Amino acid sequence: MRYTRMRFDIWLCLLLAFGVSLGTVKLTQLIVPSLYEQHVEDHTVADGDIGGKAGAEVFRAQSVDDLLSHDTFTILSNGIEYCNRGGGYYGSHYMNAVTLPSGELVAAVINSDSVQTEGDYFSGVNTLPVGRVVYENLEENESFLHQIEYSEPLSRRDFYIDMLGTGGKVAQVDYTQRWTGTVQVVTILVCFPLFHSLGARLGLFPFFFTPRAKKGEERKSEWD
Repeated sequence: MRYTRMRFDIWLCLLLAFGVSLGTVKLTQLIVPSLYEQHVEDHTVADGDIGGKAGAEVFRAQSVDDLLSHDTFTILSNGIEYCNRGGGYYGSHYMNAVTLPSGELVAAVINSDSVQTEGDYFSGVNTLPVGRVVYENLEENESFLHQIEYSEPLSRRDFYIDMLGTGGKVAQVDYTQRWTGTVQVVTILVCFPLFHSLGARLGLFPFFFTPRAKKGEERKSEWD
């Protein structure tokens, strides 16, 4: 088996860049809480709006015909049955297969923060958020259909139910990791070439790319 050793200058610059990234991550962690507060505010849906909690005045749909004949509605689900039927990502949204009281199966993107439970969470009655029909040809995404129809086929593939609206808050730990991870990667990508270039100009490391020589001067590349 052949082993390739990383050059000293490369791993040293990576180590220095990683050290700097720890500092930028710490700074990011100080800023993220205020950003998360704004994120929560932007993704909290008012009761009665699409993706918000459904009050007693919201129509309880029983069938596909009910969905198509009402601008907004909600669905009563047996516990979290909709989480066990099947689901998959359609674009940036995760959709579940929801069973209507009529037995028909439709795709829906659900704001879990607005699901209301009566009785046991798993076996009681869950009132799903306020929803609306969005016409979309789901057959264009075969991978999605394969996932969401793993137990049984959807009754309709020409629309889905939007029960998310502007909702969909990310958990604070995930939101923080998303920011700190991005900042750390960007810091390393920026600092590594800067450190290496500085070391090369000081004569400590060989150049990755030989600088253009001035008139009358000749520079040797690291491969000479």
